[in-house]
Amino acid sequence: MSSFEGLMVSVSGVRGRVGAGLTPEVVATYAAGFGAWASGRTPGRPIVVGRDSRVSGPLFHRVVLSALESVGCEVIDIGVVPTPSVQLAVEYHHAAGGLAITASHNPVEWNALKFIGSSGLFLDQADSLEFRAATDAGFARAKWDALGSTTYDPDAIARHLELILALRYVDVSALRARKLKVALDCVRGAGWPIMRQLLEALGCEVSAIHTESDGRFPHAPEPIPENLGDLSTLVRNTGADIGLAVDPDVDRLAIVDELGNAIGEDYTLAFAAALVLRKAPGVVVTNLSTSRVVEDAAIAAGQRCVRAPVGEANVVSAMEAEHAVIGGEGNGGVILPDLHLGRDAPAGAALVLQLLCETGMTPSQLKAAAPQYEIVKDKLDRPDAPLGEVYAALRSAFPDAVVDMQDGLRLSWPDRWVHVRPSGTEPIVRVIAEAPTLAGAEALVAQSREPLDELVRASAR
Repeated sequence: MSSFEGLMVSVSGVRGRVGAGLTPEVVATYAAGFGAWASGRTPGRPIVVGRDSRVSGPLFHRVVLSALESVGCEVIDIGVVPTPSVQLAVEYHHAAGGLAITASHNPVEWNALKFIGSSGLFLDQADSLEFRAATDAGFARAKWDALGSTTYDPDAIARHLELILALRYVDVSALRARKLKVALDCVRGAGWPIMRQLLEALGCEVSAIHTESDGRFPHAPEPIPENLGDLSTLVRNTGADIGLAVDPDVDRLAIVDELGNAIGEDYTLAFAAALVLRKAPGVVVTNLSTSRVVEDAAIAAGQRCVRAPVGEANVVSAMEAEHAVIGGEGNGGVILPDLHLGRDAPAGAALVLQLLCETGMTPSQLKAAAPQYEIVKDKLDRPDAPLGEVYAALRSAFPDAVVDMQDGLRLSWPDRWVHVRPSGTEPIVRVIAEAPTLAGAEALVAQSREPLDELVRASAR
């Protein structure tokens, strides 16, 4: 695969800019390789394929279907759906695996393939390496009388919705009686059909924007505060009780409070965890870059919070090991084992709305009731040189910190922390810090960037 320049390959899948790193040839190779590998492990089972709404989606969708058929796979096409719907469809159909064609929150010029195993989980590191090695080694194409075929399943979203409404944490009758007013931004991704049906089933009065599923994102698609201006305006104009924003493949959820303030995507998991822990005490798992607000929600309920390396597969692995009742990432990704072990924005929305219903509190009141922090997220181009020198310099600069090197370097104190790590999905280094004050968090980022900036300058000489 070394000949595929500009392609980012990781445990998360393969991604690149359309027409540059990611071409039909690349997609065909990886899709066929995955189909051959997955079918070889569980012969006779189909492969499920779904996609988000990106402009390049129809092209790559056709390529993927043909590539899978070319290695003899029977394919179940579920169309434009949330990524968690693909995972659930793999489970439902007892499939050999699944392929989600989505670049999640990346900009419009990107697309990607995400690979799902027969369990409905994204491939872990070991399986990802095995699949890629098998693809590199080559695979047989089917002869004319052994080619695969594709059937269409139109019910993936309906099944997904039914499972959410049946969750023990969600009191549909109580929510319908509450009649919450919800503002919604679907960023012209795959989210409108399931979010509309979910909110209507929960008795919500919905005001929505950017509902067309055409992939022409009206703003940067990552659901972070600086991209939620349209939703904030909608909340204020409609008097909504809450604003909800999903990313293009509907696995991440962000909240705007009733005043029109984007409260930060870490609060999605904190609120969802607070609701779940009211009914099912247990361990909460999140990643090393997530705000302390999630840890505080666990502590407030008398429970433990375990931290794992960044990445859904890593969080899921820790959740399985800890038998966690809920987990996820601070990017708005809620993972509820009662539903499935994958990030799920519609499920997160149901849990957050249930918390509003049960507590009678507004989003701003829920946030104000918890310890307050300021989180600063920075990024810079990844230097060519190894980051070990940076980590060593930071450990020397902060000798009193608790050190965690599961994923890059995380330094923590009782009320603050900083995490420096290379991204697995973009050619950048992320620097994230949190402290009780904005000045404190900014200072941690600035101090942590000093050796990084020096390494960038040195590698450019």
